[in-house]
Amino acid sequence: MTTKRDYYDVLGVGRSASADEIRRAYRRLARQYHPDVNKADDAEERFKEATEAYEVLSDDEQRAAYDRFGHAGLGGFNGAGPGDPFGFGRSPFSDIFETFFGGAAGRGPRAPMRGADLEATVELSFEEAVFGAEKDIELTRLEVCESCHGTRMRDGQEPPVCSVCGGTGEVRQVQQTILGQFMTASACANCHGEGRVISDPCPACRGAGRVPRRRTVSVTIPGGVDGDSTLRLSGQGEQMPGGTPGNLFVRIRVRPHQLFVRHGKQIHLEMPVNITQAALGAELEVPTVDGKVKLTLPGGTQSGQQFRLRGRGVPDLHHGARGDEIVTIRVLTPTDLTTEQRELLERLAGSLDQPDLHETQRRGFFDKIKDALGV
Repeated sequence: MTTKRDYYDVLGVGRSASADEIRRAYRRLARQYHPDVNKADDAEERFKEATEAYEVLSDDEQRAAYDRFGHAGLGGFNGAGPGDPFGFGRSPFSDIFETFFGGAAGRGPRAPMRGADLEATVELSFEEAVFGAEKDIELTRLEVCESCHGTRMRDGQEPPVCSVCGGTGEVRQVQQTILGQFMTASACANCHGEGRVISDPCPACRGAGRVPRRRTVSVTIPGGVDGDSTLRLSGQGEQMPGGTPGNLFVRIRVRPHQLFVRHGKQIHLEMPVNITQAALGAELEVPTVDGKVKLTLPGGTQSGQQFRLRGRGVPDLHHGARGDEIVTIRVLTPTDLTTEQRELLERLAGSLDQPDLHETQRRGFFDKIKDALGV
């Protein structure tokens, strides 16, 4: 027969631990070993063990008996154990549902609940993503009815207590078996587990306590967001009577730009030049998100060579420092030559030496090293 571990050791608390310390310890273990979260082989057993320990130590009478006599002192508590399946005392599974499912189960009648979260998508231009923008979001959300203030009763009256369950939201029955008396609990059919009866529903919300409202929510989008960003607007979700509102999550979508491509904080641009500009050098007007800037192209520039425009990139979301714009030169070879242009190129070709393959490869290797070093 397996020996049970000490309940205080199971929860990791001392014997003088307060009720709050026991509760916090149990919630921590429940999050860690709940079978829906932890798939380890022993997770379910650890979860049941922690639940059993909490069931005993959270009840003053059972804890006193356990402190005096250990596990043997619990024999008189019928139905004590994991989850209190027969309805004796308060079930710790209410903590599990509150932790993992936002309080959807195990909650007492009329307990305040948190409103649902909402999602919206905002599309930005490339420049708006770089510099930030103010956007208005149109949405429909459930809000507390202004006529009944969420009570669901006409003129905001307080709903009467259910006469069947006395406001507990559940009905208990005692069954006699050969093992003794067992108690079962089920949701009250008269109030559907709420503990209150909506005897005179509010005509504005039809007894729902909430009504849909069309709202415009303004959002400030900081400069530097990208297409994977999500902003959270606290309290802009749906409302629940007596509870806290949910949040609005704004997903960012950025339209592609005709010229620019973003990589982190850098903006990349391919700049076409003709062969004479590349060979002789030129003064170029290069587009940036700030407008056109001048770039001096040195003579002998090769296709694929890159130039850095410092501070013309995307700002960092945290400290605001901007990245750079990387300009990649693409030398365009002319295709439709006039007779005069062809003659000029032929004269030029006759005066140029044939490029050396090995020298070209050697220079290309050192150019890559210089590029990597930022020289």
